Amino acid sequence: MRGVSCNLLLVVSNLLSLSGAESQKVENCARWCPANSKCISKRSCVCEEGFSSEKPVITNPAESCEDINECLLPEFSCGSSATCQNSEGSYACVCNPGYKLLSGAESFFNKSENTCQASVDMGMTPVPSGTHTVTTAPGNLPEQPTTVHQTQLGDSEERTSKDVNECTSGQNRCHNSTHCINKLGGYSCICRPGWKPAPGSPNGPVSTVCEDVDECSSGQHKCHSSTTCKNIPGSYRCRCRPGWKLTSGSHGGPDTICQEPPFPTWTLLPTAHSQTLSRFSVEVQNLFRDFNPATANYTIQKLIEAVDKLLEEPIDIETQTQQVAGQLLSNLEQSLRTLAQFLPKGPFTYTSPSNTELSLMVKEQDSKDITTVHHSQAWMKLDWAVTAGAKSSENGYSVAGILSIPNMQKLLADASLNMEQRRAALEDFYGSPIPRVSLKFLSNINSIFLTNTDTKKLASNVTFQFNFTSVETAKQREQLMCAFWKAHDNGSGYWDNEGCSMNDTGICHCNHLTSFAILMAQYHVQDPRLELITKVGLLLSLVCLLLCILTFLLVKPIQSSRTMVHLHLCICLFLGSIIFLVGVENEGGEVGLRCRLVAVMLHFCFLAAFCWMALEGVELYFLVVRVFQGQGLSTWQRCLIGYGVPLLIVVISMAAVNMDGYGHATYCWLDFRKQGFLWSFSGPVAFIIFCNAAIFVITVWKLANKFSEINPNMKKLRKARVLTITAIAQLLVLGCTWGFGLFLFNPHSTWLSYIFTLLNCLQGLFLYVTLCLLNKKVREEYWKWACMVTGNKYTEFNSSTTGTGTSQTRALRSSESGM
Repeated sequence: MRGVSCNLLLVVSNLLSLSGAESQKVENCARWCPANSKCISKRSCVCEEGFSSEKPVITNPAESCEDINECLLPEFSCGSSATCQNSEGSYACVCNPGYKLLSGAESFFNKSENTCQASVDMGMTPVPSGTHTVTTAPGNLPEQPTTVHQTQLGDSEERTSKDVNECTSGQNRCHNSTHCINKLGGYSCICRPGWKPAPGSPNGPVSTVCEDVDECSSGQHKCHSSTTCKNIPGSYRCRCRPGWKLTSGSHGGPDTICQEPPFPTWTLLPTAHSQTLSRFSVEVQNLFRDFNPATANYTIQKLIEAVDKLLEEPIDIETQTQQVAGQLLSNLEQSLRTLAQFLPKGPFTYTSPSNTELSLMVKEQDSKDITTVHHSQAWMKLDWAVTAGAKSSENGYSVAGILSIPNMQKLLADASLNMEQRRAALEDFYGSPIPRVSLKFLSNINSIFLTNTDTKKLASNVTFQFNFTSVETAKQREQLMCAFWKAHDNGSGYWDNEGCSMNDTGICHCNHLTSFAILMAQYHVQDPRLELITKVGLLLSLVCLLLCILTFLLVKPIQSSRTMVHLHLCICLFLGSIIFLVGVENEGGEVGLRCRLVAVMLHFCFLAAFCWMALEGVELYFLVVRVFQGQGLSTWQRCLIGYGVPLLIVVISMAAVNMDGYGHATYCWLDFRKQGFLWSFSGPVAFIIFCNAAIFVITVWKLANKFSEINPNMKKLRKARVLTITAIAQLLVLGCTWGFGLFLFNPHSTWLSYIFTLLNCLQGLFLYVTLCLLNKKVREEYWKWACMVTGNKYTEFNSSTTGTGTSQTRALRSSESGM
């Protein structure tokens, strides 16, 4: 019956093993279950029958299922005259020497199955109860056995025929470190396997006391050199060294073999042919080659000092510094993550002579608390469960670390900021393209790493703060941000802050981890070359406009109704340019009363300038198309149009938006974000430009016809030159060059922006050249003034052209002057 039970148990055990092996193949079953275990879910396993682990449920592949030595259990007993023999995953009870089971079986499992009986030596057969069998001596004739009733024998004879089993009766005095072996007339106390007699105690007497054999210290173990021996009562176990990984064999058996920690290669840019990087790589490789797990803290210190030495020395490469920084940060994280496995549980900090600081925390990976890791430069707070992630560490511990490197900044000084996600929003906010962003480091570069290497998207946010240079108030177009380094596949990278936020107190919250720094990003909303062109051009135009104003006021021979229009146009452009140069930049970023007043004045001045440009077109139309005098507008009508119309538009605009449309965070100008408000300027300007453009085309066509009528014999080259000069002059006076702004739909159109800026910032210069310098009367007046200043006698310039054609020549010169 016991044999049937054993076979049935074996079949069930095999079925369970097959079921466990099959379940590990399915998707929802753990594939890393250790030997002698079976999976129960995707992340947990349990030991099989006869094995046990430190925890009821295994969640870490570093745990193992150890054999249960049932023989050492205090509540277990095989009964009298029997000894327990342990085996891998099982056990058996066998009768002591001189005893046998009545069933004839070799072993049994429970005390209730113990039927061990002493066997009769020296040819004696077992005697049934109540009888005694006698055999003849050798050499005598065979006789039939004689059965004698016990009453026919004396009491002394009966006692000598039966042995008292002291081992089963509990009458022995054997120590619990020994086995009780019954024998005829007594018993012996023999040390258990894996035990030895204590000093001074022989093996066998009833007074025998045994002690555990330490196979590890005595060298009797058979553990591989890649493992460490751990002594247990009666045996030993072979375990991987801290940080090493199991490669083959059962975890704990003598055939266990492990491999060394996976340190990175540390070959930085092998194609750069840098002697500095080569020496550094050799130094680090030698450091890891001689690595001793017992001195992991020493290796960490030497590694950090080697990195400091590399960063302090000038690196003999001019490019690819970002690739060096990326590889350096990646290798440091991987090496420190590996070295931390050899450190004792708890915090570890180190500050190098170059002020590089490292702070590590080593804890059980199943810890559920909120943990803080900190040093003098930074601190980090996180849910400890995220440190292990989906993949558990080999030794059951997780690591979180912060490495602050001051000298890393020089390798990443020229790195850029990723603007792909925020460029449109920032340009919408600032109202201008952002061609360039300059970065300023306010903190050290801090590398944050965990045992969990998959930190691109964490289950919960990590909170950290870095010590950085305080900034009282960020200037306009400056942003304080917590940025992280994101590397490309080729080793280079850029700074980004996607997935990270920073509050007013400087505390960062991120849903991923890498290397971080506090940066001040300054957004340059204008091309510096365009900005230089604008300022230089406006300053030059202001000088020229002032000369134009003085010329139109003081030169009497040219004063006319058209000169009056020129004068007011130059006054409006002069006032608008001064206000633009002095007050258009909103330095504070706040839209206050000053900024709103500047925007209102700019709105009025430039609208007035365009209205006077419209009057220039009207005057030109009457001069060229309607040649009869007295058909132009009167002075008061011109002033009413030139100043009244823009004033009316500004008043209506202010009433419509209650001045909220004036002023912007970047410029003191119209707020383009107010829907439709920008058309209070763009609408009238576009209308005037189109009207003047039409007048310009008509004027050029009429002038071409008049040139042919006045002098048909004029050479074509001269005619083309005169017509070109006249057309350009009228194009600038009428403000048609501002039409380029109407086609500037894409603010990133570089060439169109340059053309528009050059033409309109230099409008004052063009007006002075066309209206003053190309006018003969103005030049003569300038010559008179020069002679008066120098004391020379003025001599009137005589024309070389005399006789017939004088009127024609005068008309041509008038046309050349643009008047």
